[in-house]
Amino acid sequence: MVVSIARICSRAACHRPAVSTLTYVYADSTCVLGPLATYAEPHCYDLCADHADRLTAPNGWEVIRLAPDPAAAGPSSDDLEALANAVREAARPLPPRETGRPGSTTPGAPVEVARRGHLRMLQDPSNTQTPRTTEGGSGTS
Repeated sequence: MVVSIARICSRAACHRPAVSTLTYVYADSTCVLGPLATYAEPHCYDLCADHADRLTAPNGWEVIRLAPDPAAAGPSSDDLEALANAVREAARPLPPRETGRPGSTTPGAPVEVARRGHLRMLQDPSNTQTPRTTEGGSGTS
């Protein structure tokens, strides 16, 4: 079961992490408080542990508290495998980047011949002539 870490309590001014989901069943006058739902849905309210413990129902309503499944609380083998794969991927060395700078061994790659601020001029790899650059000016007429 994948649950986003970013979900917080729905109560005003409470910024604690949500641990339970509250749903109202109006036809039965029932409040159902269960484990945090996998996805946030409309008309469901995520509550922190304090607000879930202190929840009371309106007069004439019943509160049903669903206990979380203890087997689902711990990490599953899928979670551990995903974590191991992420660690392996992060530890894998990155392939060398190809750059178009002078001295690059990539055949046919553009070669940087001049730079001014954030702009740069690239030489066409098929053109063997040396490009003309303007010294001390902006290069515009």
